[in-house]
Amino acid sequence: MAEYEKIIREILKQNGFSFHHHSKGSHDVWNKGIVKVTVGGKIPSRHTANAIMKQAGIDHHF
Repeated sequence: MAEYEKIIREILKQNGFSFHHHSKGSHDVWNKGIVKVTVGGKIPSRHTANAIMKQAGIDHHF
């Protein structure tokens, strides 16, 4: 199974996002200006990973 969470965090860093704070459970909040994205500790599917990329405004598809 792919580890989407590590890949997503790296892509967010490359696109100017920075870690903002820990949220409930294993979730982290990343931000870039006023855009905030929540990334879970375990991302079970590519569909969820693609939804996070779309929310961040990054044109990347798994």
